[in-house]
Amino acid sequence: MVKEKILVIGASGQIGVELTLALRKIYGNNNVIASDLREENPLLKGTGPYVSMDVMNKEMLHVQVIRQGITQIYLLAAILSATGEKNPNLAWHLNMQGLLNVLDIAREEKLSKVYWPSSIAVFGPTSPKINCPQQTIIEPTTVYGISKYAGEFWCNYYFNRYGVDVRSIRYPGLISYKSAPGGGTTDYAIEIFHEALEEKKYQCFLKEDTYLPMMYMEDAIKATLQLMEAPASNITVRTSYNVSGMSFSPREIAEEIKKHIPDFTIDYKPDYRQAIADSWPQSIDDSVARKDWGWQEDYNLEKMTKEMFDNISK
Repeated sequence: MVKEKILVIGASGQIGVELTLALRKIYGNNNVIASDLREENPLLKGTGPYVSMDVMNKEMLHVQVIRQGITQIYLLAAILSATGEKNPNLAWHLNMQGLLNVLDIAREEKLSKVYWPSSIAVFGPTSPKINCPQQTIIEPTTVYGISKYAGEFWCNYYFNRYGVDVRSIRYPGLISYKSAPGGGTTDYAIEIFHEALEEKKYQCFLKEDTYLPMMYMEDAIKATLQLMEAPASNITVRTSYNVSGMSFSPREIAEEIKKHIPDFTIDYKPDYRQAIADSWPQSIDDSVARKDWGWQEDYNLEKMTKEMFDNISK
């Protein structure tokens, strides 16, 4: 059996921190190399090797892959939806070129697997709003969504043309207590917990009845690892899998928070992120992921809310 040596690019980000720690538990600390442009996240310090690296510098990346004997890459570096709208050219350039650099190196060095996340941002106003299916009309309206949709097809292309075993999940909004949100449209669902504890009030940048697909980070990590550990013969989707955990609105999460903090109040002041949220589905059909590799979420809104408060208050 080949000993896997894994490189996580974007390891200091919201998903990267927790995914790196989970991979180190499975493969051993020294076999998972964390890398980022930013400083090492405090939660990663002392848990394993860390390299400062820019995914846009292909030569530097290639040298690291050869020098470290890398067999798998998890590429998490990206500019997210809300941040991307402020600088569309940079978002497109980073999100696309970073992926192409990794896919090219994976092809040349014959890496065993590549992981690259897509997003529900690939869907647009013309996609079905309820139980949005795996295969449907996809016409994204944000630069983040456009880059993710293009990326899905590059992944599919590199698999079909060069046999690169690249796998992907379309993440919904991700909620975590460990790392700060990264500039996405679903970030309110993290901010609201911190504000509830500190201020007992929250001003939401989305309307109260804005339903969006969401997922607790534990489930997102579980889904990612499940997908990557599944036999290649089980993988029928080489663009990106729909995966969902739950779906709720700001009003619903506020009601759940009030069960823990009765005097919590929320008011609504929608901003430019409302238009982004309105372009996305309210819920996702992930039956293909369930059939192909046994996906099953563990967290609903109630269980997640309790976990968030238990952990943030620590």
